[in-house]
Amino acid sequence: MTLSVQFLTMAAMMLSGAALGLLFDGYRVLSGELRFPRWIIPPLDILYWAVGTVAVFRVLFLSNGGEVRIYVFLALMIGVSFYFALLSGFAVGAIRWSVGRVKASIRLLIRLGELLIVRPLIALYRLVIVILGFLAALSIFLGKLVIQLLYPLWKIALWLLRPLGLRLYKLVRGDAWLRPSARFAANAWQRMIAIGRKRK
Repeated sequence: MTLSVQFLTMAAMMLSGAALGLLFDGYRVLSGELRFPRWIIPPLDILYWAVGTVAVFRVLFLSNGGEVRIYVFLALMIGVSFYFALLSGFAVGAIRWSVGRVKASIRLLIRLGELLIVRPLIALYRLVIVILGFLAALSIFLGKLVIQLLYPLWKIALWLLRPLGLRLYKLVRGDAWLRPSARFAANAWQRMIAIGRKRK
């Protein structure tokens, strides 16, 4: 392995160490800001170390073909130490500022959605209810008014149609044809009984 490859590998590992520190700060700030439940912290820790390990070995493979030497771990430690000594405070502040801006944007979107969508829909619903109530009350009022206006005409129509109604009623009851038929049948039955008695 040439000297230039070794220097390239050390630089890549130092940057990888600094990236691991930045990733750790991001994970730490997000877990605090988003208030993850306690049971999910161990799986997230395992995921952090798994992602970090895979990323470091990927960078190592690209820089020197994947050869692990003692200076690789030394460069990683130097990169992590450099990051936490000089850059961690700035990075944490930037991450918290970014999280705050994202939260503010989400709150603004929710507020805009409430003002532009939810409240107009509620107002439209109330307007429809008021209109339907007014139409229902108007329909009831007009119905009562029509009934009151037509009541005299209804009384006159009943008075005019009463004779016809009585005739139809008698016809349906059988007053016009049922009683004579019943009398005829009764007389015929009595005659048959009388004839039978005479024969005896």
